[in-house]
Amino acid sequence: MTQRVDILVIGSGAAGLATAVTAAHLGASVLVVEKHDRIGGTSAWSGGWLWIPRNPLAVEAGIVEDIDAPLTYLTSEIGNRVNDRRIQAYLETGPEMVRFMRDQGFVNWIAGNTIPDFHDSKGAANGGRSICAAPFDGRKLGKWAGKLRQPLDVASVWGMGVAAGADMGHFFNAKTNLKSALHVTKRLGRHVWDLIRFGRGTQLVNGNALVGQLLKAALDLGVEIRLSAPAQDLIVRNNRVVGAVIGGEHIHARNAVVLATGGFPHDMARIRSRFDFVEDTLTHHSAAPPENTGDGLRLASNAGAEISTDLTEPAAWAPVSLVPQKNRVAHFPHLVDRAKPGFIMVGPDGKRFVNEANSYHDVMQALFRKHPQTPHAWIIADAQSVNRFGIGAVKPWPFPKARFQANGYLKRGRTIAEIAHMLDLPNEVLQSTIQEFNQHAKQGHDPDFNRGASPYNRIQGDAKHSPNPSLGVLEKGPFYAVKLVAGSLGTLEGIKTNVHAQALDAQGNPIQGLFAVGNDAASIFGGNYPSGGITLGPAMTFGYIAAQAILRNVKGKK
Repeated sequence: MTQRVDILVIGSGAAGLATAVTAAHLGASVLVVEKHDRIGGTSAWSGGWLWIPRNPLAVEAGIVEDIDAPLTYLTSEIGNRVNDRRIQAYLETGPEMVRFMRDQGFVNWIAGNTIPDFHDSKGAANGGRSICAAPFDGRKLGKWAGKLRQPLDVASVWGMGVAAGADMGHFFNAKTNLKSALHVTKRLGRHVWDLIRFGRGTQLVNGNALVGQLLKAALDLGVEIRLSAPAQDLIVRNNRVVGAVIGGEHIHARNAVVLATGGFPHDMARIRSRFDFVEDTLTHHSAAPPENTGDGLRLASNAGAEISTDLTEPAAWAPVSLVPQKNRVAHFPHLVDRAKPGFIMVGPDGKRFVNEANSYHDVMQALFRKHPQTPHAWIIADAQSVNRFGIGAVKPWPFPKARFQANGYLKRGRTIAEIAHMLDLPNEVLQSTIQEFNQHAKQGHDPDFNRGASPYNRIQGDAKHSPNPSLGVLEKGPFYAVKLVAGSLGTLEGIKTNVHAQALDAQGNPIQGLFAVGNDAASIFGGNYPSGGITLGPAMTFGYIAAQAILRNVKGKK
């Protein structure tokens, strides 16, 4: 028997759930299918931040800017690609989406009014363009709490997410500050109790909080959610997508099918054809969930959709370290530690090649330029800095380092010479690199790469450290290092779409009944990465836009 719904959403990340919540609120029957046995996709592992200029929280805090301000910034960042009509739609509708989600009680937001844009380009802002999901009590999900994808294990504390900002600051300062120690003790105590009672943490933060709130809203609105339900094909009749084959069952969608499967970060065939650095001896190590294998792009292509391949970059690059575990190797994205004082990055020649405090995307672009044949690097820090901030998957004091040394993930040397030998780096070169770095760090100035000069660099550092919050010496051993390899947070190339999120064919015509949102759709920024949250921001905004467009079209036919 064929199931019939108004809208079929394939994928359960923030993009898919935002579509489902909006459509259900507007009266549609919605089915969300997810190939994995847990809900949330990459969104559940993310920091949960959205780049939404002119958002209501910023306006209410007195940060008021005209739409021309973010447009100026984007023009300086992406050039003529700013003429993509989807950008105007995004900037106009993003604040509306945020207000809708908040006012309807679907998502509670917290402001990121002190978070600057990535670059000091013309039109950049030092705050007011970022928002994040507020912490959420997972117990409100009832039995569905156990079906929410847990935070990325190697980036959490015993499976407990740690929010950026004050929460993370307490974990960094727990050794020296009583208030921070009490905060951490309380968080960990609650988490252990949650594990005993529920089998998972319920103090949801970051992307887990975002997905948790959207999931609660979807369930309250009557959205049906089906797990372990892979999409195998789209059903096309009379040049219109009318449904999909899900786990062998035909699902008929009266109004539309929405693709939100998370892009292709683990589709090795497509990766080899699109990523210049991937060869037989090199692989791409994405921090996105392994289930994101390009299903949406494959389904859309089979239905005649065009895949964009003209972006400046095909993926959102990030340095990743490989963490050995019992049955697999986990991928840890280095988003925070690089910018802290007492940390340095060097290439395979033992020399610095980048401002370590720049965005993850910028750091990887620099690595590709400097070492295209051997795109790997080492992040090195002294014991004091590692104890304070951790390094990669190694957590700050008092969490032990021994198992990471035993499995080879963490390298330790009593001296720079010893760590150089362990990393197979030229000793004299590394000695000289760190000596010069230390001299400049004491002065608070980096003449080679300007680390700590930009607002983004400084906020990524340690506000308590002077004279430069992002620069600190590496002088007292032992020294620690972790290898960084080429990775990503997800892909940017995807299905060509219009301002309504409709999938387009090779002639630029909409494919009736087919929409694409999130990382299944080609990035509206053309493969550029101007600020944090430029994935989730458009993902939720165009999910909101898609739902309205679908139902507006239905009403127009009546």
